[in-house]
Amino acid sequence: MFLVAVFVVGLVAQFVKPVGDALADKVYLGGALLTVVGYVLYAEVQRLNAGHSEQRRAETELQSVARRLEGEVRRLNQALRPRGVPPTELEAQFKNVLESGGNVRLSVLGFTGETFADPLVTRILPRLTQGVSRTIELRVLVPDFTKEIEFPGRVGADGKAGDAPGFRASLVSRIATHEERLKGQIERMDRKDRGTLCVEFRVLHMSPWLKLYFINDDVVYEGIYDKVEPTSESGNADIVGQPEPNGSGGHLLDPQGYDSLLTRWAKSDGDEAREIVNRRLELFDTLWDSARTFTTEASGRAPARPEVS
Repeated sequence: MFLVAVFVVGLVAQFVKPVGDALADKVYLGGALLTVVGYVLYAEVQRLNAGHSEQRRAETELQSVARRLEGEVRRLNQALRPRGVPPTELEAQFKNVLESGGNVRLSVLGFTGETFADPLVTRILPRLTQGVSRTIELRVLVPDFTKEIEFPGRVGADGKAGDAPGFRASLVSRIATHEERLKGQIERMDRKDRGTLCVEFRVLHMSPWLKLYFINDDVVYEGIYDKVEPTSESGNADIVGQPEPNGSGGHLLDPQGYDSLLTRWAKSDGDEAREIVNRRLELFDTLWDSARTFTTEASGRAPARPEVS
């Protein structure tokens, strides 16, 4: 604005002689004007510098905010990422969902069902609050050890895996014990007014590798039997009976997974987790529908088809 005024004064001086004389005679006025112009230019430069400084400060603040946000994203991703949990966490989860009442279904794919049945029978079902309306369905799917299988099995003197009938018989006995213990809670649950319990064991001819634990259709814990314990047949005579024929130097292949970490997936954790839970459910339901009711008898043969005349 001031520069515009200086321009106007100069223009007037060219056409109005007294003004021109005044400017010509009074040299100090021109110097003063130059000083003022210099000051205006200096102020403008300062303003521009201040603007640049403000921009730099803003950029620094934005970078700082971006770093903080990046750190927060990493922290949230770490918190939301599925983490390995010990099998003991299952006990607390089972207890919480069963204590809440309502309709609860727990489904398991495992080896003998021991890590599932033991806490339920000894610490959870007998301690549920009485008078709470609840219906509990337990589904347990395990390998069919009434049939020959190489794993679990035995390794002979030649170093190759083979069937171990005595060991399989001991596994069938273990499964029968776990089933009996769980079914023994049915009458107790009803008598103590703790709810209605339904228990079903099914078997499928397969080796135990994968373990799945479902809480309703919403949460799944998955893991593997990631350790094979080679144990001497002679040192396990109380479990498998007499060593297998020609079994000198052989040992048993006994899968272990009681302390392996589990990965937890919940539908509430997002699209990826929901998809994984659905896929695991589809897998379990397919195997479950294909399996047969558990018995201690070797009944794996398919029924004879009637001849078509």
